[in-house]
Amino acid sequence: MTNARGILFLAGDGIGPEIMGEVRRIADWYAAQGLPLEIEEDLVGGSSIDRHGTPLTDAVLEKAKRIGVVMFGAVGGPKWDELPFHLKPEQGLLRLRKELGLFANLRPAMVFPALAEASSLKRELVDGLDILILRELTGGVYFGEPRGIEDLPDGEQRAVDTQVYTTPEIRRIARVAFDLARKRRNKVTSVEKANVMYTGVLWRRTVQQVHDSEFPDVELNHMYADNCGMQLVRQPKQFDVIVTDNLFGDLLSDVAAMLTGSLGMLPSASLGAPDALGRRKALYEPVHGSAPDIAGKGVANPLACILSFAMLLRYSFDLPLEADRLEQAVARVLAEGYRTPDIWSEGTIRVGTEEMGRRVLAALASLPR
Repeated sequence: MTNARGILFLAGDGIGPEIMGEVRRIADWYAAQGLPLEIEEDLVGGSSIDRHGTPLTDAVLEKAKRIGVVMFGAVGGPKWDELPFHLKPEQGLLRLRKELGLFANLRPAMVFPALAEASSLKRELVDGLDILILRELTGGVYFGEPRGIEDLPDGEQRAVDTQVYTTPEIRRIARVAFDLARKRRNKVTSVEKANVMYTGVLWRRTVQQVHDSEFPDVELNHMYADNCGMQLVRQPKQFDVIVTDNLFGDLLSDVAAMLTGSLGMLPSASLGAPDALGRRKALYEPVHGSAPDIAGKGVANPLACILSFAMLLRYSFDLPLEADRLEQAVARVLAEGYRTPDIWSEGTIRVGTEEMGRRVLAALASLPR
């Protein structure tokens, strides 16, 4: 991370290049306003497979390490479904997360007032919703060993995935949760399955120890993962920061997505540990996938990717006011009634990807600085 204003754009596959094009337009506007940005672009996922035979080349990985801040689109599609597991497009993203040490995944679920009716829940349950799901990203069942499928003597097969966590892994994600809560509403809900899983027992014990010794001022509650899923659709505004493991975070953040009205509205940030200067390697991406069924049609919602760029401004460049302004620009465009097809409803104005991006940029430029 030799350049604190460098960004590596990895658009990926499907709708990735379309939504990232709108983010690049906004980034170029910031650069024209005097923010010193140095942007590089490269390939990842299926596009990298087609060009180089691998979802992530060593050269791109080294570039990501050098720059330290990655703006990511989406990867995958049916074109690459039949490839061996280790060559699938998604392995490029997993390798980036692992090699950059991105252990903390932040997924905010915010309901903009103009979209409260788009939620699958009643307006009174989601109006004003602002929660943050913090998912441990580099441990747990997605990386634990042993894992795989083996043949049995009787001709059948057995599949194994291993859920593994250590106390250092749990401590560092807990500290991030408590730090974030102090900047929000000062409440953390730690989620696991301590009633049936040993990793859950260790998770609960360790989070409690970190709280008691370092963050006694923050309110801490423990909750089983299945109950958390139920509570998210029953009374979501009871939560502030939810911290949980890799698997449960994957599931619960998608549940939270539907509270906002569309997966196309959810940004995310994946952060590493701070270096000696306090800077973190980071990757920012929309929660949604590559949506190959609508790729190239100009109808994809770029707002999750734009909001991910707002998170980049806040967490990597320490520009909270600029991040707030970009989020306000998105809110203004939605309040004016503009909608991509995924969030369109009767009485609103249907627009495509580029038009939505242009509207956000115009709103951003009109806001006082």
